[in-house]
Order: sequence, then structure tokens, then C-alpha cells
Amino acid sequence: MRGKWAAGIPPRNFTWIIRDRLALSERPGGFGASHRRVRRQEEIIWLKAHDFNRVISLLTSPHNLQAYDENGLVWANYPLAAGVDRRPNLSECYKDLEESLSEGHKVLVHGDELGDSVMGTAAGFLYWSRRATSGAQATWLVERLVGRQMGSVGREVLVAATALVPPGEP
Repeated sequence: MRGKWAAGIPPRNFTWIIRDRLALSERPGGFGASHRRVRRQEEIIWLKAHDFNRVISLLTSPHNLQAYDENGLVWANYPLAAGVDRRPNLSECYKDLEESLSEGHKVLVHGDELGDSVMGTAAGFLYWSRRATSGAQATWLVERLVGRQMGSVGREVLVAATALVPPGEP
């Protein structure tokens, strides 16, 4: 491959949460009817060219996981379904994120779109990992970085995440 496409294209709504370490985006290739295999491949090429070595999917379906395997990207899937207790998957996701970041991995977290679930998960991680001192501060940080307000679904995810932090911890 030659020219400007050789390095791929960044995933849509790509946003750094922790500069050069942890990023959010919509699902590589797009979501729903707008998903394109060629675009997914170009976005995976971009991720690899920018040294991402871990992808965390929050989808309730296995979309893209085979493509990550085929392209040598290590992935994990922690589905965040509505109407079920999200805490077990959030707990595993946060432990995975903390371990991956501690090992120096560059991580992309995605849902179908960069919406409330992904934003709430990121805010919850910032609070859970003590990178933010409160849920309100974590929400403000994520909203500012993403450039939009987090809605009720994201706030529900954040509340579930705050329940994972033992009381009285600094």
C-alpha cells in the first residue's frame, strides 16, 4: 500500500483520555448500517501504525473481534448491556485497563459509537483508578475531552463504577 492510505485512518470520534496511553472511539469501521469492512481495515491499520496493542470492546456482540485476531491486535470484550448489573464487567474491564496501562500498552476502548456507555466507562475508570477525585470531576474531564455532555446512560454506568470503589478509600 502506498500514499496517504498506507498508514490507515483514525477511527471516528477518536479521543485521548490519557494522552498516548488510553483512547476512546466508535467501533472501527463504523456501527450499524454505516459499518464498512474497508474502513474497518484502514482504521485497524492506523491503530497498529500508532502502536496500539490492546483493544477493549464494550459491545454486547462479537463484532470486529475476528478482525482484531486477523490483524494481530490483542482484545478483550466486556459487554455493557442495558438492564443488567454492569458491575462485574466494569470491574474486570478496569482491572484489565489498569494492568494494560501499567505494562505500557496503548489501549483503545470502543462501543458501537462514542456515546454515553463509553463515556461513562471512561469516567468510571478515572474515578476507580483514582486519576479523578470524584465522580463529578471524572464526568467533567470526560465531557471536556470528548466535547459533549454525558447523558443518563453514561451517568448510570459511572454510578455502577463508583460502587466498585471501597468506602473510605482516598
